[in-house]
Amino acid sequence: MYARRGQPKTTTRCRETQGTNSEAITAICKVLALAGNETRLRILFFLKEEGELCPCDFVDILEMSVPSVSQHIRKMKDVGLITSRREGQTLYYSLVQNHNEVLDNVFAKIQKIKR
Repeated sequence: MYARRGQPKTTTRCRETQGTNSEAITAICKVLALAGNETRLRILFFLKEEGELCPCDFVDILEMSVPSVSQHIRKMKDVGLITSRREGQTLYYSLVQNHNEVLDNVFAKIQKIKR
C-alpha cells in the first residue's frame, strides 16, 4: 500500500493529458502489439529495408507457407500498418509512413546489433 496519495493538481493534469493523448496511445499500442510478434517484426523490418516486397518474397525469406505469411500480412494491413499496391496479378506491400516513427528506434537497434 502506498502511504501517500497523488497531488490533486498532478492527478488532474495527468487525467487531462491522458484524455488528449488517448487516440495516439491506442494507435501506438496497436503497432507495438503487432510488432511484438517475431514474424511480424521481421516482415516490418524487411519492408523498412527493401521498401516493398510481395508475399512470395516473404515465403522465401522466412521459409513459411503462403497462408501463414498471408495471415500476418492481413493483421498488419487491417490496422493500417502496411499498405499494398497491385501490379498485374502481384500485390506489393510497404510500410505506411506515419507508423515508421514508432518503429524507427526498433529498426535502428536491429541494424546496430546486426553490425
